Amino acid sequence: MPRRTATMLASTLMLIALLCAGVFIPVPYSEMSPGPTVNTLGDHDGEPVLQISGHKTYAASGHLNMTTVRVTSADYRMNLVEAVYGWLAHDSKVVPHDTLYPDGKTEEQSTQENAEEFTQSQESAKVAALQQLDIPVKSWVIVSTVVKDSPAEGRLHAGDVIKAVDGTTVKEPADVAELVTKHKPGQDVVFKVVTAKEQAAAEKEHRTATATRDVTITTAASHDTGAKRAIVGISAGTDHTFPFTIDIKLADVGGPSAGLMFSLGIYDKLTPGDLTGGKFVAGTGTIDDDGKVGPIGGIEMKTVGARGKGAQYFLTPADNCAAAAKDTPSGLRLVKVNTIEDALEALKDIRGGDTADLPKCTTKG
Repeated sequence: MPRRTATMLASTLMLIALLCAGVFIPVPYSEMSPGPTVNTLGDHDGEPVLQISGHKTYAASGHLNMTTVRVTSADYRMNLVEAVYGWLAHDSKVVPHDTLYPDGKTEEQSTQENAEEFTQSQESAKVAALQQLDIPVKSWVIVSTVVKDSPAEGRLHAGDVIKAVDGTTVKEPADVAELVTKHKPGQDVVFKVVTAKEQAAAEKEHRTATATRDVTITTAASHDTGAKRAIVGISAGTDHTFPFTIDIKLADVGGPSAGLMFSLGIYDKLTPGDLTGGKFVAGTGTIDDDGKVGPIGGIEMKTVGARGKGAQYFLTPADNCAAAAKDTPSGLRLVKVNTIEDALEALKDIRGGDTADLPKCTTKG
């Protein structure tokens, strides 16, 4: 066999061997890519995304699209060939597996966490929209989760309304942790609570919930590596009573990042005219009850997905601006927002055609 032919054959066999090895070599990375984008003003799977009853609504045209990111599952392990392909591809991003699933989080844990965040984001979106319209919403602090095998297990339950801790009235979820951590591990803390059932009955009858009870729990030490904090094993959240029904029908979506767009969609349906003026606006961002917009993950994938569907403008959380501006899809204009008020003001300019002074995203923020 001629030497040149032998060399080419050996090189080919080596390349095949490397490719085969690459297929079977797992690497600690995961992939992100653009996910579906859904118009909050439109339909999804045959029914309206936003369904409002008990209050006058108005037809809304244009697009206020929420955006998503696809990620490989917590249980999936990429191989070397997939990782290299992902690194080279423009419309996907390869990141360390622990970035998406820290502390060995399983697929089941991730799915549950995303579902809880999605539910909370819907609640906050409703509150933020109604506050902008001066429609009152009743709110209270609740037990959102109880950690298994914690001091609170069997004593407090998800949905319990926390009225006070050690006699101090609770107004915000953060108040609960602050009051508990004033103790040392092993000391007792007293919760004044009302069951979710009693609270619901009281709201239905337009009265103040009266069936309160005191629950005394002995605190345990946190699992922090540093100074041990007193904990009881719950997380606190906020629940609300709305003056009419607002349902968000969107399955197979998780996480909190659609909050801003849900809030704007609700606002649009409750007000005459069109927020967008018929323009295609997409966006992302968490939102809290006060209307503050927070950053999200995968911003580069979301802008690609939005532009691919035809978006002209993209409402971008201020803290995501620098990353989004580094590689903005052609034809898509990033609009920087910090609050729902910023977003509403930007939409006013967009529908009026006065876009010269829209807040811009730059690589510096």
